[in-house]
Amino acid sequence: MINRRNFTQKSLLSIGAAFFLPNIFARLSLDETELCRGKYFTEEQGKKFLQEHTPKNLAEWKSRRKIIKAQILAGLELETLPKPVNSTPVIHSLKKMNGYTVENVYFESLPGFYVSGNLYKPTKKESQYAGILCPHGHDSAKEGRKREQTQKRCANLARMGAIVFTWDMVGYGDSKQCTHDLKKSLKLQVINGIRSIDFLLNQNNVDKNRIGITGESGGGTQCFLLTAIDERIKVSAPVVMISSYFFGGCNCESGMPIHKKGSYQTNNVEIAALVAPKPMMMVSDGDDWTKFTPEVEYPFMQHIYQLYGQAKQVENVHLALEKHDYGPNKRKAMYPFMAKHLNLDLGVIQNEHKEMDETAAKVLSAEELNVFNQEHPLPKNALMGDAAIDEMLR
Repeated sequence: MINRRNFTQKSLLSIGAAFFLPNIFARLSLDETELCRGKYFTEEQGKKFLQEHTPKNLAEWKSRRKIIKAQILAGLELETLPKPVNSTPVIHSLKKMNGYTVENVYFESLPGFYVSGNLYKPTKKESQYAGILCPHGHDSAKEGRKREQTQKRCANLARMGAIVFTWDMVGYGDSKQCTHDLKKSLKLQVINGIRSIDFLLNQNNVDKNRIGITGESGGGTQCFLLTAIDERIKVSAPVVMISSYFFGGCNCESGMPIHKKGSYQTNNVEIAALVAPKPMMMVSDGDDWTKFTPEVEYPFMQHIYQLYGQAKQVENVHLALEKHDYGPNKRKAMYPFMAKHLNLDLGVIQNEHKEMDETAAKVLSAEELNVFNQEHPLPKNALMGDAAIDEMLR
């Protein structure tokens, strides 16, 4: 079991980022010319970029991936990861459901900043459990982890035998200490994600060799970015996000220079490929920037996995008639993938015809999932406002 208090800079660099490039590792200011926002490439430019950066052999790819990892950490200003806060997570409001439980959680990721989320656990007793992280995407109401699509996937993964943690994007749900427009929200969310892995691994009987992650849209960005820099994640399923030409339209995805520095350039496909040869499922649809995945992004990913001799470890489920969400068919594609690679019980959520049946997962009210309330107020040391959070992140 990994103790989150011992996960320091040394641990992060062991992820593969200890490749010091002096010009890259200078502390960076947020130069807008080095940010790749939204549709930074045209569709044709994205396709051409992958063609021009397709490695000829494994040695060439390993050299390239060192540079990509180094610039991610430099762009995030996380060459030195802040030390874990020596405080105890608060877990409250146990709710007993059909085959699983739900609890409300908060913990300090940085001094004065609190991560808020929900912890889903199986009721069936096992000697060890897989652990799954479920970051969520953007939505206009800023409901995030409280949305039906998030609750259902968390609940059903728990029923299948995993301990699952989902947490708020900054400015969403109970995370009201700053707005989502925070200049360095990408940096803060990566730190929150790393500390969420710490928290998950500190739950009783979580198997450190069976840690997965899945999220959609902006949560898909968190999914492949965390997998790229944290070796503790073993299985990854980013949904409706990996694109050769779209870099994410929010500060929390493209607001820091992780894609570009001087003459250096990468895109989200190369970043996602850093997971290879670990299992990855790419879920795409026909109505957003993942519409070309079967013809553009997936073949590149297959090539990277083939260099390792692990072509079967990467999959693509393309739903050409669907839109940008984590809807039922996308979840039903993800469940068997996670079951296969994390040794979960898929039969628990199948009916007599071997079809996915999510009906046992109850959608709770926002009030039931609230982390901060009259009985559990936001701690007094909590920093408030974008200016205070920005200052903390310097």
